[in-house]
Amino acid sequence: MKNVRWKVALIVGTVILAFIFFLPNTPLFKYMPQWWKDNMPNRGIALGLDLQGGVHLVFEVEGDRAVEITMERIGQRLKEILQKRNLKTELKVEGTRIIIDSTDPEIRKAVLDAYPMLDLVPSDNKLVFKLNDREIRRIKNNATEQALETIRNRVDQFGVAEPVIHRQGDNEIVVQLPGYKDPKRAVELIGKTAQLEFRLVDDESPVAAELPAYIRPGEEQELLERFKDKIPEDDIILFQRVVDPQTGEVRKRPFLLKKEVLLTGDLLSEARVAIDQRYNEPYVSITFNKTGAKIFEEVTGKYVQKRLAIILDGNVYSAPVIRERIAGGSAQITGSFSMEEAKDLAIVLRAGALPAPVKLLQNVTVGPSLGRDSIEAGKKAGIIAIVLVTVFMVFYYKLSGLIADLAMVLNVILLLGAMAFLNATLTLPGIAGIILAIGMAVDSNVLMFERMREELRAGKTPRAAVDSGYEKAFITIVDSHVTTLITAAVLFQFGTGPIKGFAVTLSLGVAINLFTALVGTKTVFDIINSRREVKKLSI
Repeated sequence: MKNVRWKVALIVGTVILAFIFFLPNTPLFKYMPQWWKDNMPNRGIALGLDLQGGVHLVFEVEGDRAVEITMERIGQRLKEILQKRNLKTELKVEGTRIIIDSTDPEIRKAVLDAYPMLDLVPSDNKLVFKLNDREIRRIKNNATEQALETIRNRVDQFGVAEPVIHRQGDNEIVVQLPGYKDPKRAVELIGKTAQLEFRLVDDESPVAAELPAYIRPGEEQELLERFKDKIPEDDIILFQRVVDPQTGEVRKRPFLLKKEVLLTGDLLSEARVAIDQRYNEPYVSITFNKTGAKIFEEVTGKYVQKRLAIILDGNVYSAPVIRERIAGGSAQITGSFSMEEAKDLAIVLRAGALPAPVKLLQNVTVGPSLGRDSIEAGKKAGIIAIVLVTVFMVFYYKLSGLIADLAMVLNVILLLGAMAFLNATLTLPGIAGIILAIGMAVDSNVLMFERMREELRAGKTPRAAVDSGYEKAFITIVDSHVTTLITAAVLFQFGTGPIKGFAVTLSLGVAINLFTALVGTKTVFDIINSRREVKKLSI
């Protein structure tokens, strides 16, 4: 009897916990005291994209551009290496190739020692190096993996419950934001490359004096064509977007900048929004890590009285004059931001730059009306399933069937509680998994009941028949449930969002079914047999 009491306490305790965890999904939660809401260990069950609507995006990572960016960095580094060794020569980067205007064996050795992944391409009067195929594949794969993590970090700051982010194919990333209703902002924030660079403004070149103060948007290409043959080889023209505070007119301001990148955003440790006390406008305050702070101090000390342009994704945000050496590694990005623009910029800078540009392949906004219909259909299907199973079990197994029905209800209660505890996302396939779990909830009991019937026909007493039926069916039940769990694990590992939702509900339903069948119904039979001498079992 003591063993039965322990089982009853366990069942009652799990049911109470399930109700507590499921409270956030019920109307009762809004009537709970605030201290209760603040200390709840979970947020209940979240609805997936197909049930509450939201945004479905598919991005393609431009792997070829990632290779080009890597080659540009290698080229810059090689220039520094050759300069330190007093090996003077012309070096330029063209796509995946580095071309050096020399055949000096010492230069060749220096390049291959520094970057063994470069292959020497036969060429007359020049040294031509290219990345080997293995390295190109590695860079493209790493670019997709890094982009996946960067996008995940950015999405985490949306405040969206249970976003779905996963890789698709070689270079695609799927992003689902359930309940999010602003696809334009999502695309801009997720897809922003956020390549932060610091370059010197070349005010000493005669070309800088010839550039117009402002041009209209759309005239950038025309200006670049006009100055194409005048721009120094180590310079580049980029533009700043300027908005007239009085009229709201948008203009573009051209800057002649040095190609050499003095500092990049991968050395940032913090980016946050602050308010300029003079103009009451938001700006982004950035702080470099230890390495970045040291480089920033060296740059600002070396180029005092020169202008340092702050560039994000090829657009100039500001170009302040360096008045003195700046220690501490802090700087500001200004640009007539709105508060939302400043927050978004801080988010992408904190989350890190994408290793390569991403291209939007698919942008679908799912309305919640289909989700409501799916939920209602799922409710109806669940209720019908419970009613049909209940009627069949009572008709076929009588009182024992009713006990199995109680175990089925217990199964559903514990399943919902477990999903709420894990903050699982409920999708349409997940509802199908719950309905499947309802059917499986009585499956184990059917096996045990048939075993019990056999034992009763063999002349055993009801108590002995119950014990023997559970004992003999135990291995079969565990075996069938373990194989189902393995299938669910495979679905979860290799499936996409909706399939994972089905796998979660299926695996939870199977695990809980073992508890309700082997502990729940057995406890009820033990209570019946302990109260009085049962001469006939209603089965």
